Amino acid sequence: MIELFTHIALQQYWWMIVSLLGAILVFLMFVQGGQTLIYTIGKTDEERTLLINLLGRKWEFTFTTLVTFGGAFFASFPLFYSTSFGGAYWVWILILFAFIIQAVSYEYRSKAGNLLGKRTYETFMLLNGILAPVLIGTAVATFFTGSQFSVNLMNITRLTGEKMPIISEWTGPAYGLEAVFNPHNLLLGLTVLFLSRVLALLYFMNRINHAVMMERIKKQLLINAIPFVVFFLSFVIWTLLSPGFAVNPGTGEVSMESYKYLHNLIQMPFVSILFLIGVALVLLGIIRPIAYFEKCSTKGIWGAGIGTILIIFALFLLAGFNNTAYYPSTYDLQSSLTIGNSSSSHYTLTVMSYVSLLVPFVIAYIWIAWRSIDNKKIDMEELKNETHVY
Repeated sequence: MIELFTHIALQQYWWMIVSLLGAILVFLMFVQGGQTLIYTIGKTDEERTLLINLLGRKWEFTFTTLVTFGGAFFASFPLFYSTSFGGAYWVWILILFAFIIQAVSYEYRSKAGNLLGKRTYETFMLLNGILAPVLIGTAVATFFTGSQFSVNLMNITRLTGEKMPIISEWTGPAYGLEAVFNPHNLLLGLTVLFLSRVLALLYFMNRINHAVMMERIKKQLLINAIPFVVFFLSFVIWTLLSPGFAVNPGTGEVSMESYKYLHNLIQMPFVSILFLIGVALVLLGIIRPIAYFEKCSTKGIWGAGIGTILIIFALFLLAGFNNTAYYPSTYDLQSSLTIGNSSSSHYTLTVMSYVSLLVPFVIAYIWIAWRSIDNKKIDMEELKNETHVY
């Protein structure tokens, strides 16, 4: 296999793997979206417990995918990992904090002798539900807008002086948090937040057997779908009309190109098709339950879920393929990271590729586990007979 694949082929392969993991992560963040709706959909303690137990069966899928996504990125593109995680650390610390309090909340909310009370842990879930989608969406948006850092391989030779001998240096004033104050970045953060809420509502429709709550869910679906569509279209239009970070394939020089991401969309028809199919599936998944609630209330999550994966996967490919810097530097254009200058060695990527052959088996396991957990709709009666309640 080492002889069969070139380094660039392996780099592209692993960018696709990372992109797919990122897309699946965004889909699974319906758990976060559901946590922000606990008090909107659940009006009594029993109803809130029903929602939390439904989400509690899935939160570990999201957390595991996040860890896998980060691990794959670290192993395949270590220079990105050291640059972003080593420089924009306040964003990643907040994301980590958000997932820690989520794990604690599901574990201790209904524990005997809970001194903090259920409300405290439900508040932690709400914080996780808001912070995680907004911050992750904002971080991904910097793939298109850029960040303030410099990369110099010669820095490693510094043996004296005040500065540490590190390759990447972050020059942003707030070590990553400045990205949140960029309206372009925030648009994607808000898009992911409202998308996660829409997906959660569709998932509730699919899994809850409670007529009164279903009426609230349908009402909230329309309320959350409107800002999602507005934020999503605003981000996509702004991105396609903005200049992008183009890479000269011969010299590796990075320069600004007008309508770069629009050009990428046109020049990579396969990506365009994936993106358009994804958009159509998400819109269909939202519209059908609203228009035909009685007939199609349980089917929207699958169309919208697959559509979400296709859209995010296509956005990652737009950011990294077609001679594009996927992690551009607005401080120093030539420090921008590409899949070519930030990846692991040919040998490392090759060995990792052998491991990636296990991915289909992992996906099959997740699917079987998912189906066994969701073998029937949840209701109050099932909750009373449940041995473990979150």
